[in-house]
Amino acid sequence: MPTPLMVRSELLSTDLTSKTYVVTGANSGIGLVTTRQLIKQGATVVMGVRRVQEGKRVAAEIRREMPLAKLEVFQLELGDLSSVRAFAGEVCRHHPKLQGLINNAGVMKTPFGRTKDGFETQFGVNHLGHFLLTNLLTDALKAGAPSRVVNLSSYFHEFSMGRKGEIHFDDLNYHRRPFDSWEAYAQSKLANLLHARELGRRLAGTGVTAVSVNPGFVRTNLITIPLPMWLQRLLVIPVLRLAGMIEPWEGSQTSLHALLAPEVEKQSGAYYSQIARYKDKASRKGGWPLSSPNPLAHDDAVAKRLWDASEVLVQAR
Repeated sequence: MPTPLMVRSELLSTDLTSKTYVVTGANSGIGLVTTRQLIKQGATVVMGVRRVQEGKRVAAEIRREMPLAKLEVFQLELGDLSSVRAFAGEVCRHHPKLQGLINNAGVMKTPFGRTKDGFETQFGVNHLGHFLLTNLLTDALKAGAPSRVVNLSSYFHEFSMGRKGEIHFDDLNYHRRPFDSWEAYAQSKLANLLHARELGRRLAGTGVTAVSVNPGFVRTNLITIPLPMWLQRLLVIPVLRLAGMIEPWEGSQTSLHALLAPEVEKQSGAYYSQIARYKDKASRKGGWPLSSPNPLAHDDAVAKRLWDASEVLVQAR
């Protein structure tokens, strides 16, 4: 595999003391690494987490390392739209101006299930929860402009274990067709990309930039290996590294570039990718930005149709 793409060093020393960012899934994996870097640069970070006590524990650890850290922990359950609305309300009350929203949280290859509002779990959590959250925070992002929205997609939006990434408008939430977990994941990750594309179009001229990113094949808690950690370190992780797996710090690079690089402001709606095992070999070295190898990722009619369908679904609950 190629060498992972890394953020320009000067961007990681930019003073962010006047900026406020919301990070979902901020207490672990890529979200935690992103949060720590933003705090290190002086930003205020609102951590949206499912488990508040765990979030507070992580926040306390960060404060021990960085006593001046400015961070807040609020509960956010993306599979419950009432929780999304409550979280957004708290954020807006405390921070009427935002400079960034990182839609980082997500689930992968879950067994069949439904969110509290009746959506298929992966589509509901990965896309619809973040879709509603973004809508609810848009006024704060406009008020804090220039600002950015970063959706974490995946290279699996092209193919997910052989399942093609597409939006099944006739049955988005698997009410009629047989459930396939990898197919559902691919749909949700393509939805993340199309959401950012359509959001970028709708917010043109407002000072809010919207993009999607692929962090790469990252060693996070989404990857569960039923072996003792010492054995994983000895045998499994070296093999996975050869297959292209990268560490959370490397996985956070694309999110940080999308948040901090000045040129991104002129590329709203774009897709940024870390190295990845795309079917298309030319895309495997990644790119900031990268033209997705999935033709549907460039279809503005599909993006608009998904937006309209998502709007109906979240407003109906």
